[in-house]
Amino acid sequence: MDFSWSEDQLVLRDSALKFGRQELNDGLAERDRSASFSMENWKKCADFGIQGLAMPERYGGSEHDLLSVVLAMESLGHGCQDNGLLFALGAQMWSVQMPTLIFGSEGLRERYLPGLISGQIIGAHAVTEPGAGSDVFSLRTTVRLEGSCYVLTGRKTFITSAPVAHVFLVLSTLDPSKGVGSLTAFLVDRETLGLSVPTRLEKMGLRTSALGEVFFDECRIPAENILGKEGAGSAVFGTAMEWERAFILAPALGSMQRLLDQCMEYARLRQQFGKPIGKNESVSNKIVEMQLRLETARLLTYRTAWLKKMGKRLTREPSETKLHTSECWVQNCLDAMQIHGGQGYMVESGIERELRDALASKIYSGTSEIQKVIIARYLGL
Repeated sequence: MDFSWSEDQLVLRDSALKFGRQELNDGLAERDRSASFSMENWKKCADFGIQGLAMPERYGGSEHDLLSVVLAMESLGHGCQDNGLLFALGAQMWSVQMPTLIFGSEGLRERYLPGLISGQIIGAHAVTEPGAGSDVFSLRTTVRLEGSCYVLTGRKTFITSAPVAHVFLVLSTLDPSKGVGSLTAFLVDRETLGLSVPTRLEKMGLRTSALGEVFFDECRIPAENILGKEGAGSAVFGTAMEWERAFILAPALGSMQRLLDQCMEYARLRQQFGKPIGKNESVSNKIVEMQLRLETARLLTYRTAWLKKMGKRLTREPSETKLHTSECWVQNCLDAMQIHGGQGYMVESGIERELRDALASKIYSGTSEIQKVIIARYLGL
């Protein structure tokens, strides 16, 4: 594995850092307080090329290799402090765009990908239900074929971007008695008769991303909107989770780097008992541990991107990356708050917001506990 960067990759890294820092942070504190999603910043990201980083040029993307994409998203996370926006971007890129590219017909690709990449439309991955989270095979959303349409009925919850989405990737079941072989995925337009998003859910963190419930009441879906074929829903979901778990936390690497930089500066400048607090081992040891967590999370992410770039089959790597990076991000936020003391607990520091945002990473895309189950299974346990 070679993680040395080309000149073009370094230019992309630096431009993403500059873009995030200069264009996406204004008004963040107020957006966080009011739980406001910024469509303006979403479109800025599209104009910069974020949504199209990993997408083919024929649909409006820039078709960067995965290591370049990860580097760009890490740098964006370093410059942009709006973790909610970055999370929503990643959710669309990895769990809507990528499955559409892999499983969608050419007609579906041409219909949806250009708009998703250009920022004209927003996509949401609608899988979770009140009774089906980690146990995706317990879905109660059903679909049946009637003539040239599928009729969809059910309820989804905790759906990222639901209140602002224009298209939903929905996982449903044709015949619950068939289990895995009955799961089927569709792309469903927001204006479909019978589709409603009545509830916007309020969160502890990631407040600048919109979260909601979606209801389907006898929604008639054109047969051509199926992803793959009947019964391929398990493959669609598994692919989406593989990409999402592997790469949705790339911006968190940038967040951890920003926190580390902030802590090192504070430890050098803050004086107590006649010396900088960084001279105390209790403080410097925390900073060293923050550095080690960042580097190990970074290397796991780069390794997974390299394996994917080389066409290698992934097994436990996405879960290892997601598990370790999420745990490291939360602990680094806790250490940053402890190093800053009372100042770190204040809203003005931004650290408490980073912690609230980071905590969710141990839950979405499969909890830390579920990632451990997956890893143990691949280890033969």
